[in-house]
Amino acid sequence: MPEARQLIGLLRDIFGNPFRPVAFDAAWRTSTAVSLARHMYDSRDFSPMPILADALQDAGCENADILTHCRDESLTHVRGCWVVDLVLGKA
Repeated sequence: MPEARQLIGLLRDIFGNPFRPVAFDAAWRTSTAVSLARHMYDSRDFSPMPILADALQDAGCENADILTHCRDESLTHVRGCWVVDLVLGKA
């Protein structure tokens, strides 16, 4: 079962919660947020996710799903992370 949990975690990182779609405000795509997201996407180092949450919050994002996803240290993030893709305009 550990493999199944890991797979579910990866799917949640890539697709988010399919029962709670998120509306992303383009105003949250500040230069700081985009720069952080681009760095994570290119380097595959997702350790700055909590900093991305701060940048999004500074830009006016109050969406609990987005902020919690970025700050949850129990998650494994991969290229294709739904929040990073939203910031980069890929989703």
